[in-house]
Amino acid sequence: MANRHLFAWQRSLSIALVLALLGFVAGFGWRVDHSTNQKTVLPVSTRMQQDKAGLETLKAKAVAVQQDAAHQKAIAKLAQEEKVKRLNASIPVQFQGKTIREVKLKGKDNPKTQVKPTKAIAPAKLIALTFDDGPWPQMTSKVLDILKKQNVKATFFVVGKQVEKHPQLVKQTVAEGHAIGNHSWSHQYHHYSASAAAHELDKTAALIHKLTGVKTSLFRPPAGILNNGLVASAHQKKYAVVMWSVDSKDWRSGRTTKQALVDNSLKEAKSGGIVLLHDGGGDRTKTIEALPQLITQLKKHGYTFVTVPELLEKGVSF
Repeated sequence: MANRHLFAWQRSLSIALVLALLGFVAGFGWRVDHSTNQKTVLPVSTRMQQDKAGLETLKAKAVAVQQDAAHQKAIAKLAQEEKVKRLNASIPVQFQGKTIREVKLKGKDNPKTQVKPTKAIAPAKLIALTFDDGPWPQMTSKVLDILKKQNVKATFFVVGKQVEKHPQLVKQTVAEGHAIGNHSWSHQYHHYSASAAAHELDKTAALIHKLTGVKTSLFRPPAGILNNGLVASAHQKKYAVVMWSVDSKDWRSGRTTKQALVDNSLKEAKSGGIVLLHDGGGDRTKTIEALPQLITQLKKHGYTFVTVPELLEKGVSF
């Protein structure tokens, strides 16, 4: 009997435990489902609000980016306009319609006229690098890269037909702050009639202005020839005909060396001088190889590099 009562009690206890366990599981399951439903239903409106807020933030950022881009574009435009304005500055009257090989500097820029110059206030030694016959694929861009790296501004005398073929290079030249000069349209050496000579200059000048906004007042005759009609036309048009006082002799191309180019230039360099180099007309690898060393050596000798228009601004005569 006692065993039956014990068995019955154990059975009842087991049933109670089972029922309690089932009740707990059911309750937990309901809470999980209820909690899950809340998590999947309640955040919908919240997410919509968050998405709306995020969208507004993105719109605000997009507007800010656009405004900043417009601001930067406006600044770049003003800088370019100022650069072109500076490059368009008229040359001093004493150089208009004249042929120039070097420039005699004004007193404060002329080492010879300085009164007891000191290291603290050393007289300026100015020199202008010039490049002929471009723009030329690869050659011109490499020269521009070197000048940019060395923080040097130069003057490029461009050939019209080359400008027509490679307009982007002449645009880049002006965009990087270099001066532009006219080197005729066809770079021929024969004699020109008055009308043909005028056409050579005018056609080149018009294309330069169309592409860059620069109205150049500088002319250099091909091969430095002074008596074939081109210079006479340039004088009549009040161009400053810019020759050179320092001949690197890089036009010898394969008949010269990198060191010879540097030595030739250093030997003839002086304040107010104009250096003849080439970025076009053929393979100018020797010029490109020599240019960094030439610039470094001239800097060591105390020279400051200027464009031809800047040199003329500081000059009293030629």
